[in-house]
Amino acid sequence: MSSGLIDPEGIERLCSDVEVDHTDVRILMLAWKMKAEKQGYFTLEEWRTGFKAIRVSNKYALKKALPELEKEVRRPTNFVDFYSYSFRYCLTEEKQKSIDIDSICELLNIVLRSQYQAQVDLFVQYLKTQNDYKVINMDQWMGFYRFCEEISFPDLSNYDPELAWPLILDNFVEWLREKQTQS
Repeated sequence: MSSGLIDPEGIERLCSDVEVDHTDVRILMLAWKMKAEKQGYFTLEEWRTGFKAIRVSNKYALKKALPELEKEVRRPTNFVDFYSYSFRYCLTEEKQKSIDIDSICELLNIVLRSQYQAQVDLFVQYLKTQNDYKVINMDQWMGFYRFCEEISFPDLSNYDPELAWPLILDNFVEWLREKQTQS
């Protein structure tokens, strides 16, 4: 951290110190609290912002604060912001607007699966088998969260394709319905 920057190696050390895997959703939650801009790096300013927001002064206090941080993020008002942030945080290139399917599948498993396991598992399965989409954009990402929140699952009885859903979700619902009639 001598350069005022924690690099990926430093983040791995931090994860080891607080006894969480670097793919644990709570590390992403910490990045959200820090308002971190670049994946895999925390600036000194972001570090201070996060620690102040979580009200901790060292990594040992941080370890104890992680369960509370997770509760805070899971509140519906915060979760939408966190979910949106998690997409933006994964945009690693300048002017990048979409994320490849494999990365999206990993991100869905980390960020949303604990709340919507059935929907995420099936959407991931759909994404891995379809050939129309190579990447997902923010509108599609946010649309899937809205889908999980609003649509009766697994019967999909209140899904109306006439409403403004991203096309990928219309295709997903069509795929699901075909799958349901086959079983």
